[in-house]
Amino acid sequence: CSGLTSVTIPDSVTSIGSDAFKDCSSLTSATIPNSVTSIGRDAFYYCNSLTSVIIPDSVTSIGLSAFKCCSSLTSVTIPNGVKSIESFAFRGCSSLISVTIPDSVTSIEWGAFEDCSSLTSVKIGNGVKSIGDDAFNGCSNLTSVTIPDSVTSIGSDAFYGCSGLTSVTIPDSVTTVSYTHLRA
Repeated sequence: CSGLTSVTIPDSVTSIGSDAFKDCSSLTSATIPNSVTSIGRDAFYYCNSLTSVIIPDSVTSIGLSAFKCCSSLTSVTIPNGVKSIESFAFRGCSSLISVTIPDSVTSIEWGAFEDCSSLTSVKIGNGVKSIGDDAFNGCSNLTSVTIPDSVTSIGSDAFYGCSGLTSVTIPDSVTTVSYTHLRA
């Protein structure tokens, strides 16, 4: 639906399924109601005109590549009910400037924020136990990261290509760093 510019999802909807709005390249806004608990795989993939999205508190899962390549997305609110940010969920969101990962999230999966080249700050919640492979790969404007005490593992190339990174705090809780490149 390349001409679709906005969508309001009614309160009767409880989930946004896989590929629901995939390739809706003119979509600039989407209102997601509090009735929605899950956003499926590729739900908003390549909605490259989408500028902001508020994910309601009712959502507990953000699926694989859900917002992948939403290159105009500048801000996103991740609610405190989300348990994991799936692989490639925000990969290629090249206009995304900052993100706060709430305490409810336990894992940041493979490539979740890969190639978010405008990302300058990220706050990782105190519930996160693992940061997956390539999680922040290619986030070249990221300058500092504080990893909370809850984290026990950092995946391969999690911060590879973060050429602007000047400060990283890794707590004693981390037992595994899998060949992580902190900068290119």
